[in-house]
Amino acid sequence: MARVITVAVVDDDRMLREGLRSWLAGVERLRLLAAVETVDELLAVGGRPADVVLLDLVLRDGSVPEENVRRLCAAGSGVLVISTVADRARIVGTVAAGADGYLTKDHSLETLVRAVETVAGGGTAHSVELAFAWAHDTGPARPQLAPRELQVLLDYASGLTLKATARRAGVSPNTAKYYLDRVKEKYQRAGRPTYTKIDLALRVREDGLSTHDRPQDRP
Repeated sequence: MARVITVAVVDDDRMLREGLRSWLAGVERLRLLAAVETVDELLAVGGRPADVVLLDLVLRDGSVPEENVRRLCAAGSGVLVISTVADRARIVGTVAAGADGYLTKDHSLETLVRAVETVAGGGTAHSVELAFAWAHDTGPARPQLAPRELQVLLDYASGLTLKATARRAGVSPNTAKYYLDRVKEKYQRAGRPTYTKIDLALRVREDGLSTHDRPQDRP
């Protein structure tokens, strides 16, 4: 029997909270624990944290979106940010702060459920809006990687060995290592220390990168 995923909703729109409550009531594999207006209110509930929190991007209490994400992550929940509009800067900021994905509120229940399941499984819920936000992000904290650097980073961080990464990129292991060293240096210059393979995998996750961003193989 599949594990039931617990969900909480933080949104100051009462109609949306009630709508999600009604939606999720019909999904057997999801169980709604709470639907509240603020992160403070959710954290005050206590008990075991929800597997996934559906967090409105901008709340009327004046809380900072990135800080909301950090607090929920620190409490032990995965975070799926939702909003009515695709605010690129804030989307990028929340994912960099630890959010596991982003959706606008006009998606279907099926899309939402798949995203929740992805986040609960430790993955990142990608969407067109998230991809667009990252593609247009020029913030200094996100290094601009050359196509080959990005390709080698994604392959190596996914678990491939250096030799396998080099073979897939069509370069020598020494050249692949050179690309990885450049990637590490760029992240370090951006104030994000990166030294190990685990660090590289963490940067890929923080920046919402995936194999969809990987350049096509070149001969």
